[in-house]
Amino acid sequence: MNETRVLDFERPIVELERKIRELKLLLAGGNEDLAKEIARLEAKAEELQRQHYARLSPWEKVQLAKHPDRPYALDYIGEITSEFLELRGDRAYRDDPAIVSGLCRLRGRRIMVLGHQKGRNTKENVHRNFGMARPEGYRKAQRIMRLAEQFGLPVLCLIDTAGAYPGIGAEERGQAEAIAASLELMISLKVPTVSVVIGEGGSGGALAIGVTDRILMLEHAVYSVISPRGCASILWKNAEAEQTAAEQLRMTAEDLLGLGVCDGIIPEAMGGAHRGLTVTASALGEAIAAAFDELCELPTQALLEARYQKYRAIGHLEHAALEQHEATAESEDARPDQA
Repeated sequence: MNETRVLDFERPIVELERKIRELKLLLAGGNEDLAKEIARLEAKAEELQRQHYARLSPWEKVQLAKHPDRPYALDYIGEITSEFLELRGDRAYRDDPAIVSGLCRLRGRRIMVLGHQKGRNTKENVHRNFGMARPEGYRKAQRIMRLAEQFGLPVLCLIDTAGAYPGIGAEERGQAEAIAASLELMISLKVPTVSVVIGEGGSGGALAIGVTDRILMLEHAVYSVISPRGCASILWKNAEAEQTAAEQLRMTAEDLLGLGVCDGIIPEAMGGAHRGLTVTASALGEAIAAAFDELCELPTQALLEARYQKYRAIGHLEHAALEQHEATAESEDARPDQA
């Protein structure tokens, strides 16, 4: 692993693994004691990972979700699909490399896939605009989704962005309208849709391709209306309070599953997806295939009604709590006087 890309809380594990590699280089002579020591250290490293990653803080999960070595959309597309044929352009202005899309097969089923794509280095990130889509990216996504509807193909969306690009040019070309049009289209799309937050799920830039029948999240992904840094700057006037903001935003997969926003959590490889692409991709492919198996059995009208009810129900927590409080009060009033 590149030393410059190791997070602080990963360092003890990475250093232990380095020591194991060094000892293995000395094992060529067949030293039995050394082999036992290596086995002991490997067991210790595995247990250390298991314990630490089972109790990550929200801020540590934010760091993992943004890890520069974390797999991106094209990595997963290459692992879980076959016959991928990329489709480019919005047929109005230009192509936006921050969103990739195309036709492919998932476990034999023909689907349409689209997702945010970041870069691995400075040159790639400039080309991909750090995964922050412009209006033409969302209009490309709309074109792809209409094409999927025309041919009756399920749609898979892979979400991984800090947010939609807020530049002057993007605003001049109608960024807000492009996002709103995507939301409107997705809620009425007559084919099954599944979205997976594979890293960052930030603001309207993520939501624009996230209004789907099933919303899944990778174990260490995050999904929020605003980044912790942006939230800290607004609420506390101090960007350094982002760790506190990460805890308050309830943006982890576990939080969102409990709130009814997320429909399922997909386990990652031990230590995060960047330490085991194949393992994570296998679990991802199984979860997506299972969701499509279920959704493709529904008649179109039932699919649309279930999607409508799903999004109507999100955010009704206060209303539900109020009803419970009123019911409790009524039951107490109905009790016979104990005086």
